[in-house]
Amino acid sequence: MSNATTSNTPEMTIGLDLGDRLAHYAVLDGAGELVASGRFRTTSSDFQAFFAHLKPARVVLEAGAQSPWTSRLLASLGHEVVVANPRRVQLIAKNPRKSDQVDAETLARLGRLDPRLLQPVLHRDEQAQAALALIRSRHALVASRTLLINHVRGAVKSFGSVVPRCDAHSFHRHAPSALPEELRPALLPLIQTIADITLRIRSLDGEVEDQIRDCYPEANLLRQVPGVGPLTAMAFVLVIQDPARFRKSRDAGAYLGLVPRQHQSGSRDPQLGISKCGDAYLRSLLVECAHFILSSRSPDSDLKRWGLAHLQAGDHVSKRRSVVAVARKLAVLLHHLWRTGEVYQPLRLESEAAIA
Repeated sequence: MSNATTSNTPEMTIGLDLGDRLAHYAVLDGAGELVASGRFRTTSSDFQAFFAHLKPARVVLEAGAQSPWTSRLLASLGHEVVVANPRRVQLIAKNPRKSDQVDAETLARLGRLDPRLLQPVLHRDEQAQAALALIRSRHALVASRTLLINHVRGAVKSFGSVVPRCDAHSFHRHAPSALPEELRPALLPLIQTIADITLRIRSLDGEVEDQIRDCYPEANLLRQVPGVGPLTAMAFVLVIQDPARFRKSRDAGAYLGLVPRQHQSGSRDPQLGISKCGDAYLRSLLVECAHFILSSRSPDSDLKRWGLAHLQAGDHVSKRRSVVAVARKLAVLLHHLWRTGEVYQPLRLESEAAIA
């Protein structure tokens, strides 16, 4: 999919407000005058019918559930596609005259001036989107299993009993023996469901490994770092898509929302939390990896030494920030390994000091 990177005024700009059933459009000419507006069904056939015979135009739409396939289709028809970052179109959300038709015209006018103001989103191709859906499906299953396990533990505890401590993968084997007789009819079906979900999670783990072997071998470069497993490595590759998109590896941390927000005004520059831009699930995976890197189970490394040095001082909030900082440095390291293809050296700084 092509994204706008220039500020040249196009001959025609079309704003699209995508709904599940209908898509509203607004067409501006080169002078910015509204020359057409209307709606059609949000289907591939209706998109083809409307756009196939138009001369190439700049089409502006907001990122959402319908934007991946529509943007790919529009690009295949020869149009310049701008997928606006929702964070940059607050003018739509806060418009007192908000309607689908007004939203379409607003998108067209914003995209006509300078697409860079909208921080265009680059949608991945169908293969990458399907692979990422695999990872997200596993995440949904894990969340469902956790909810069921917590329910079973809570119900058993209310009857004065306790399910033995165990990990989620083996919960279905340990829980039945701890169930009070009165609760067995209610909870045994849930434990069987937990067992089924565990099997499905293991199956998806195997599919992730197959995807890395067959389609995304570059993920193995990232798995050199202890604590970075197949899920994190594959998610990183799928979300970033192309290591060359960043001029500097440190930009990867900002892209994934692991840098502090800024709200500087005059002499006032408060310390804020992270921006939380980008993919939330990948960000959570990197934070999990950071916790492992800082744990006693992780082997020694430059990253671990840096993180532990920051963890030794400060309150609980400061220590939490240190974990996020390790996650940010990890994102930078993973991008560097991917971009250069280097062999990971856990104690590189120590080696360089010895040589010097």
